[in-house]
Amino acid sequence: MQRVFFSGLFITLILNLLIKPLALFGIDAVVQNRVGASEYGTYFSLLNLSILFNILLDLGINNYTTKIAAQDAKKAIDYFGKVISLRFLLFLLYSLLTLLIGYIIGYRSHEFVMLSILMVNQLLIMLTQFCRSYFSGFHLFKTDAIVSILDKLLLIIICGFALYSSVFNETFDIFWFVGIQSICYLITFFIAFILLLNKIKTQKYSFDFSFSFALIKKSFPYAILILLMILYSRADSVILERLHPNGKTETGIYAQGFRLLDALYMFGMIFVGLLYPMFSRQIKKGKQTVFPLLKTAGNLLMGGSILVVTILIFQSENILNLIYEENIYKASISFKWLMLGFIGICINFIFGTLLTANGNLRELSYISFFAIIINFVMNFLLIPSMGAKGAGISMFVTQTFVSVSQFLLAKAKFEFSINLRHILPYFIYLTLLISPCLFISHDEGLFICQLAIGLISLFALKFININELKKAFINKETI
Repeated sequence: MQRVFFSGLFITLILNLLIKPLALFGIDAVVQNRVGASEYGTYFSLLNLSILFNILLDLGINNYTTKIAAQDAKKAIDYFGKVISLRFLLFLLYSLLTLLIGYIIGYRSHEFVMLSILMVNQLLIMLTQFCRSYFSGFHLFKTDAIVSILDKLLLIIICGFALYSSVFNETFDIFWFVGIQSICYLITFFIAFILLLNKIKTQKYSFDFSFSFALIKKSFPYAILILLMILYSRADSVILERLHPNGKTETGIYAQGFRLLDALYMFGMIFVGLLYPMFSRQIKKGKQTVFPLLKTAGNLLMGGSILVVTILIFQSENILNLIYEENIYKASISFKWLMLGFIGICINFIFGTLLTANGNLRELSYISFFAIIINFVMNFLLIPSMGAKGAGISMFVTQTFVSVSQFLLAKAKFEFSINLRHILPYFIYLTLLISPCLFISHDEGLFICQLAIGLISLFALKFININELKKAFINKETI
């Protein structure tokens, strides 16, 4: 199982490292620089509003499909056509609710037009993810990896031409960006759909009420969990844009730091996409079988995230200055809080995925519900006076609460032990990473020193275990 995990992870990481950072920083960040913090802040707020209720497009069906495809491929294939038909009915429900919420909180005219386009984009994204849930469940990780970066690759080509070509000079409208995204998502879904049809050979597409009701009933717990998770992780920018006196600009400033968090989040989701079907299959064999994979993935993800987060915090202003043209200092403050919160997010990637695969959705929903209360209360208290910084602090506290809660729940459900031998390497690692700042004041020297120490320590402290890597790639035994 580790061999499948590492090989799938390697391919997916390489493709994502080549494409997604370029899309985020070579396209998305350039768009923000071109249109300004205020206009981009409006787009960013509307984007997150369109994401808040996109669970209504899915109702947890993607996660359920991945699990079923990993455990019973024939069953997953049988209901493919019926689920596609159900998606379009769900889109009507999603559209009505999202537009209603947008109207209630004060969006009008051109903001409604942009929100409508963004909602269509969410439908295309969700349909593509539905296809990918089959690729992941069938362990077609190479196909899934290619589809996962296709929309970003198209965005780089099409939007890159619009941004950098002399044909358009310096003029660029945020609506162009949204429209180009729509084209990229549409092409990506079409290709993913064709690739999947070649695998499952299904041709029946019809709406079946009894089937749809039964499927929604089965997947509804996933839907509730995902909705709650989206609310505590994505509502901050909407609250910031509506609540702060200078909300549009503050949201644009917040987006500057959030973009880098989003880049890291994408790579973390690669682990989730690989781990979820593997955890599902291993748990079916017995809970004790998940421990080797849990340890391998946990050490790799946590070790790498601690290194990246430490460097980004100490180099925050320098890094933001390379990407953006304004509001660097203010953006760096909220950015540091967001980076601290990413450590909690990584813990959630590991233990949240394990608990979801184990079916502990009710407990996870309770945790998420309390996280929403914490997040909303802190946002409403901090944002009016602190703006983007307040949103960053709220995110950090919320993710820390969720990560600790999920870890304790997983420990209770799987009965694994944690002692000093497991925790000590992380304290040593963090101490080694922070210690150079006591002796080195030059930013470039500090960056090189922390990077070198971090990479060496990953192997020395066995966060990356050479023996496990050899077994993963040399041993030909698969699942």
